[in-house]
Amino acid sequence: MKIYQDINAFKGVNNPIVTIGTFDGVHVGHQKIIKRMHEEASRINGETVLLTFYPHPRLVIHPDSKNLKFINTQKRKINLLEKAGIDHLIILPFSREFSKLTSAQFIKEYIVDKINAQKLIIGYDHHFGKNRLGDFSILYDLGKEHNFEVEKIPAQDVENIAVSSTKIRRALNEGKIKVANNLLGYEYSITGKVVPGNKLGRTIGFPTANIEIDDEYKLITANGVYASRVEYEGGVYQGMSNIGVRPTVNHSSLTIEVNIFDFDKEIYGEDISIYFVDRIRDEVKFENMEALKMQLTQDKKTVKELL
Repeated sequence: MKIYQDINAFKGVNNPIVTIGTFDGVHVGHQKIIKRMHEEASRINGETVLLTFYPHPRLVIHPDSKNLKFINTQKRKINLLEKAGIDHLIILPFSREFSKLTSAQFIKEYIVDKINAQKLIIGYDHHFGKNRLGDFSILYDLGKEHNFEVEKIPAQDVENIAVSSTKIRRALNEGKIKVANNLLGYEYSITGKVVPGNKLGRTIGFPTANIEIDDEYKLITANGVYASRVEYEGGVYQGMSNIGVRPTVNHSSLTIEVNIFDFDKEIYGEDISIYFVDRIRDEVKFENMEALKMQLTQDKKTVKELL
């Protein structure tokens, strides 16, 4: 996948099949759009082009939003789009000035003049341009005017739920990790650097890797204990994760930690990825460390059965 931070570097692409959007989740609905792009590119000997924005438009338009969180970091989104087989990824810098472009201006200046799109494929709820006033009917008219095709992909249903990033965020906020994963089409994950903790876990036989993430806008799923998979240096291990404030030891700040099964390496300063499979219980305050140890022993058994 070729990545362009400057759209002026995008040249000489054969029959571009284009889509536009933030693609935060790269979820089942997004994957359907990408699948159609590949089908159309194959039909006309074209190449797939995805145009996205950075920073996320909501961070620019509503900079005071306190609870603005996204399913994936920019790095993870790029990785997912590459796995999906996109040929060209254009990342447009999003600014207040850019946000003032009308729908017609945006299509003419970028989709037509810069990209020379042969076909534009969008999701059922796509809006664009100043105040998000552009919709499918406007795109259809602009396509006729500038000689490119437009196709709208209907909502994708998973277990009778129309897939959207908003619904996935809601599921994650409620700790409904299996619902979120079904809508995503892959396992929600967190990647971070392993940092020293208070090392109490190892005193009861459950050492944990505590991680810090460097993206303040990354959405962290609800507090609780989760069956997880952990990726480290190409290897994948089973584990159980805890997100919360560790009330048994009177901790107050949010901690993300994972007990990795059958793993005994020192990995401080290293990056790991935690993939969340299922939520097994709420975070609970126990009377003492022995009671916590007993519960963790049961949790590990539950997790191993799940995984």
